[in-house]
Amino acid sequence: MSIYAAIRYSDPNAALDWLCKAFGFEQVVVHRDDDGVVGHAVLSHGTGKIMLSGGRDAGWLGGAAAEPLASPISLYVAVGDPAAHHDRAAAEGATIVRALEHMDYDSDEYSARDPEGNLWSFGTYRP
Repeated sequence: MSIYAAIRYSDPNAALDWLCKAFGFEQVVVHRDDDGVVGHAVLSHGTGKIMLSGGRDAGWLGGAAAEPLASPISLYVAVGDPAAHHDRAAAEGATIVRALEHMDYDSDEYSARDPEGNLWSFGTYRP
């Protein structure tokens, strides 16, 4: 089984660019509509992948419209150098919500919010 996070953004074009610049994702596949708006994209970070799209109407797939600051979900991405990753993200305007720290389970990590409020953590922990 494989698990992929699917994240909705109100401005998927800006999110796509920002996630690549700030968090180091790479574009795998990007599908745009006739107006050039991202309808679906797959990004990779190492061997992991996420999907992103634009916002959907409330009720689509039985859910509500995205509300990142109220969401209990966060995404964790394993990186080789959390300090350098932290500095890159901060320089691109990520809101750092947990400073880089060493955890008792031997991981160096930090947490940040993207421009639309989604919570991300980055560190050396690999479950």
